[in-house]
Order: sequence, then C-alpha cells, then structure tokens
Amino acid sequence: MTDAPVLALRDVHKSFGPVEVLTGIDVELRSGEVLALIGENGAGKSTTMKILAGYQPATSGRIVLDGKDVHFGSLHDGEDAGIVLIHQEFNLAEQLTVEQNIFLGRELRRGPLLDKARMRDLSRQYLARLKCNVDPDTPVSRLSNSDKQMVEIAKALSRDARILIMDEPTAVLTGSEVEVLFEQVRALRAAGTAILFTSHKLGEVASIADRVTVMRDGAVVRTDRVAAMTEDDMATAMVGRDVSALYPPKPDLPTDGSVALRVAGLTVPGRAHDIGFTLRHGEILGIAGLIGSGRTEAMEGLCGLRLATVSALEIEGKPVTIRSTADALAHGLCYMTEDRKLRGLLLDKGMRVNLTLQSLARFGRILIDRKAEDTALAQAVKDFDIRAGHGDVLVGNLSGGNQQKLLLAKIMQSDPRILIIDEPTRGIDIGTKQQIYSFLRALAAEGRAIVVVSSEMQEIIGLSDRVLVMRQGRIAGVLDADGITEDAIVRHAMGVGTDPNERAA
Repeated sequence: MTDAPVLALRDVHKSFGPVEVLTGIDVELRSGEVLALIGENGAGKSTTMKILAGYQPATSGRIVLDGKDVHFGSLHDGEDAGIVLIHQEFNLAEQLTVEQNIFLGRELRRGPLLDKARMRDLSRQYLARLKCNVDPDTPVSRLSNSDKQMVEIAKALSRDARILIMDEPTAVLTGSEVEVLFEQVRALRAAGTAILFTSHKLGEVASIADRVTVMRDGAVVRTDRVAAMTEDDMATAMVGRDVSALYPPKPDLPTDGSVALRVAGLTVPGRAHDIGFTLRHGEILGIAGLIGSGRTEAMEGLCGLRLATVSALEIEGKPVTIRSTADALAHGLCYMTEDRKLRGLLLDKGMRVNLTLQSLARFGRILIDRKAEDTALAQAVKDFDIRAGHGDVLVGNLSGGNQQKLLLAKIMQSDPRILIIDEPTRGIDIGTKQQIYSFLRALAAEGRAIVVVSSEMQEIIGLSDRVLVMRQGRIAGVLDADGITEDAIVRHAMGVGTDPNERAA
C-alpha cells in the first residue's frame, strides 16, 4: 500500500438544479487499501461513488487519477481507466444468461464468431472464486437476489479492475456469502487493488476496511483509520447524535393479553408447512431463520399473496378467510414487503400517489380528493420524518431510508390492527433504523399487533418480545422474552438442539 492516492476527489460539489447534494468533498483511494465510505441514506455516498466512476459529472471540483486531473465523460471512460462500480441496485439484463451478463459489451470472439465456450468456462471460474454454484447458462431472471449479487461481483472480477467501488454489496447476502466476498476483497487488496466499500453494517466496516470516511448531509465529517474508531464512534459521526440506544425499551407485556391473531396449520405448498402461532395486541413477534427457511413465504401465504391453506385463522377471536390482499386489508391485516423498489413503491411516481395507492377508497370512489391526499401526505411526512426536497419528488430519487419510511406510512394509511413487516430496515442507515424501531414500538404501544421478519440477528433480538424460529419450512422453536439469545436462535435455525425456554407459539 502507498500513501499516494490512485484516485481522489478534491473539493467536489454536485448540484441537481437548485439543490446542492455534495459540498466540498475530499476522498482518497489508495492502492492495496479498503476505504469504507459510510453515512446515512441521503448523505451523498452514492453520488460520490458515481462521480468517482464516471457515471455522473461533478458540478465543480477535481477528479485526480494517478496524480493527474481527469474528466470522465461517461461510465465507459471510467471503466477504460480501470474503475469498476458494483451498483447497489442490480445492473443486470434479466432476460440474458449469467454468462451473457458477465461479458455483456465485452464479448470474446474467435474470428467473426462469439467464443461461447471460452466465455462459459471463464464464467464458471469467476463464480467458483465466489463459491457460487450457478450454471452460467441460467437466465438471470431465475436467480435469487443473493445469486444476482454474486453475478454482479463476478462481472466486476472479470474486468480486472485496478479500482473497485462496491455500493452495499452485502445487502442481500447471507453470512457465509459475505465471508466468501470478503475473502475476495482481501485477495484483491493484497494484489494492489484500491477498493471503496460502503455498508450500513458497521461490523462489516470494522472487519474489512483499513480507513473510513464518514459523510453527513453531503459533506465529509471525518476520515480516520478504522482501528481508531469504535462502531459507536462511526454511528455517532454518521448521524450527529448518540445512537448507542438503538432499540427502544421493551415493555412488560401481560402474558394473558388479548389475542389479535391466531393461526393454525398454515401451509404454502413447497415452502412452509403446518405453521401455527398466536399474536397479542401490543406485541412484536420476531420471525427468524436462515434464508430459504420459509419465513417470507409463510407470511405472504397468510396475507393472500401466495396460494396457501390454513386449518384455522382467527382475528380478534373471529374465524376469517383470507384469499387475497383485499381480504386481508378488510380484516385489518396488512403486509409490508421486503422489496420496496419492485413490489412496494412506484419509483417513477410521486410521494402522494404512492402514499394513497393502497387506500384510495378513503380519498374518493369516483373522483380523488387531491386536497385530502395532500393533507395526508403532509401528515405522513411529519409523522414519519420523510425527508424530501419537495413534495413532487419522484420516489425513485428518494434515499433508501426515506423510501422505507414512505412505505411504512403507506401501509398505515389503511389503519391496520395487525402488521406483518418483512425486513423493515434492509439497506438503510443506522439513524433511520433507530427511527423505524421507534415507530414500530410506538405502533405496538397503541395496541397494534406486529410481526417482524428479519435476517438481522441483532434486530430480532433487540426488537422482539417473542421470537418464532423457522427451519426448512417449519417452526423449529419459539422463544419467550427471557430466552431470546443469539445462541438459542442459531441452534433452532440450524437444527442442532432444543432450548429449555421454548414454549408453544
């Protein structure tokens, strides 16, 4: 590693119209080093990375490559200089195969023909480095999100980048997949690659990075060696306030509280079998388990999003039948999807349209009361602290955290008594996580019953009053408040023993 930066931004400013999103940014990437770039959603990280890679021009300031000022007119200029950006959002052609995506625009040829055998063989080699067993001939549309992310990383490996920029590469990866990725990052660092890495998971930053640059409100507020900063130091620098109390206090809930939801024998063919549990008013029930354990599928089946059967289903003590999301909403049951961008929000529409879409009947059956919609939006912006430059902003231009808060505000327009929330804080920063945890606890305090499905162990432990653990489509165990520990959850999820605190769901 050398102290001289291979790529740097000097006093970079960026404006979109009258809105300045970056103010005087200085960032340095060095060969053989991992620099972590962290900050809240909306802090300017993605814009900074896009300027570094040539995807967006700076309004003013300098880009310095190998000690010389450069101008990138396009992403191709950046890639020609050896800079590769792995996007937070998948940049894959869904209808093409894995191999075709990896070599898209850089196809290998044998004479006038494509050398498909060579590209297929190299694709297998890149995927094998990532311990990803995907067939190169598989269409990308058939892959899971974690496999798509591995294909994105394989595509970057194929380019032999001297500067690699990774925007939230671990957001959809399992723990074992993250470690495989980090093995590759360490190997690339040892080979002299300069790496910029962003993650909202500060434990990952502490594990993989050499230095960290912290951004807040479009400016760099601190750059230091990772060894000189604790995770609390990083979090406090990001949000400008103490976030050590990330999770709100859990109240003492009466064990004989009234039951909001009772489920027995819920089965989603091929995904979940014989799921049963009760959910009380004022309670947050966490659902944990490994990816593929059937957590999401079971909850989607319960809410009418998947074909499912159920032996018994009661809401407020009354038998109900749910065959569609409309049925669920009619009974006060609402599901918040884990995929806000594809299934939760219309990214090319404004906030008002998104907020009221699920509950349009409240705003008129023939003509929509725009004034009432505007009033509802103003109240939602206030209640959920949605930060947008103006009310007409397209939702796709909001930060991930503000999109998630808008999605939560959207489902609350239906005034549900029972909420099922899947991955409530995926891909958002620690400050917004703290806000959402407080929102959920406040909703529970109002007497609403909440189910939280999450892949984050600490989120399940810190937020849940009880935890239901799933394994291979079945309930592996249920933990009461005193028994919610990482060890107990992992043991049930892996099927390696039972817990003495386990009780009936």
